[in-house]
Amino acid sequence: MLDIAEELDRWVEQGRDFAVATVVAVGGSAPRQPGAALAVDADGTAIGSVSGGCVEGAVYELCEQALRDGETVLERFGYSDDDAFAVGLTCGGVIDILVTPVRAADPVRPVVRAALTAAARGEAAAVARIVSGPGELTGRALLVRPDGSRYGGFGAHPELDRTVAAEAGAFLDAGRTGTLEIGEQGSRCGAPLTVLIESSVPAPRMIVFGAIDFASALVRVGKFLGYHVTVCDARPVFATRTRFPEADEIVVDWPHRYLERTDVDARTVLCVLTHDAKFDVPLLRLALRLPVAYVGAMGSRRTHLDRNARLREVGVTEPELSRLHSPIGLDLGARTPEETALSIAAEIVAGRRGGSGVSLTGAHTPIHHEPGPGTVGRRIDSVA
Repeated sequence: MLDIAEELDRWVEQGRDFAVATVVAVGGSAPRQPGAALAVDADGTAIGSVSGGCVEGAVYELCEQALRDGETVLERFGYSDDDAFAVGLTCGGVIDILVTPVRAADPVRPVVRAALTAAARGEAAAVARIVSGPGELTGRALLVRPDGSRYGGFGAHPELDRTVAAEAGAFLDAGRTGTLEIGEQGSRCGAPLTVLIESSVPAPRMIVFGAIDFASALVRVGKFLGYHVTVCDARPVFATRTRFPEADEIVVDWPHRYLERTDVDARTVLCVLTHDAKFDVPLLRLALRLPVAYVGAMGSRRTHLDRNARLREVGVTEPELSRLHSPIGLDLGARTPEETALSIAAEIVAGRRGGSGVSLTGAHTPIHHEPGPGTVGRRIDSVA
């Protein structure tokens, strides 16, 4: 649901009633991951997607039904060779969809509104919704913020609120979306529960060092992939808003000095396009010791070997060097800045999603890999 927060937040501001269908769990070669959503308002307008087209029509009808009767429903869509004309996923996967009405009188609406507003503003928040369990809990929601404050809840079950809030906080810290299974003892409500926890976190960072023509193309691709993109270069004549109109930030500073003072995390990607030893060596010496997702450096193979030798001379270890993607990008035969940016982005996505980078034609690797750090499932059987 939070993946379409901006538009849904506008719907709430306009007073629209709507129903939102959210992917809860996936199996096999399903095209979308938990958290993906499709919403339908009372006028029949639809936004978002839960399957890339396979079951959108059926889910649309479920949303219309939820708006009419006010009932939250959990539906499973899969593929059966015995019923090839049934509504299902042609890719052979299975997805579970939670459909929740969000109307003016529904108790879930204030919590959903707060969650959507936070996500639309780029603020960190996690929203937990009951997927399955006692009827009086289904469709209720709890919003948790990084400081531990919460809004909403599951009725007369304060112990359950505290349990889910603690787990939602852990999901939020990791930027994860997924399900939480709570056993009968742990739920404190006399029945096992399944809870969907969606996290909204600020966009991951892409920092591009080197204000060159290839950087301009990479900025555009980085924005397309949802990164908050910063361009850094020590030369003010090149690091300008005119040259990089789509960048979120433009920094004029020596790359290593900027990296020393800026915030990075496990989702940050660093792309070093300067291929100049006076910039690269101090920058990479620092970058390869930071807990970031990706460090790549541009240059020919000769430049790469020379740069590695210089890095060893300043104390960079072999395990640290093994983290460096250089020459940067996948082998696409790229020549233009746009093609090169695509090859760099492809390498970043492959690393993020666990892809091999090989052609799918003739390969025996899965098309959709198992969920990585972005999604998770967890079970609690009891609480102290």
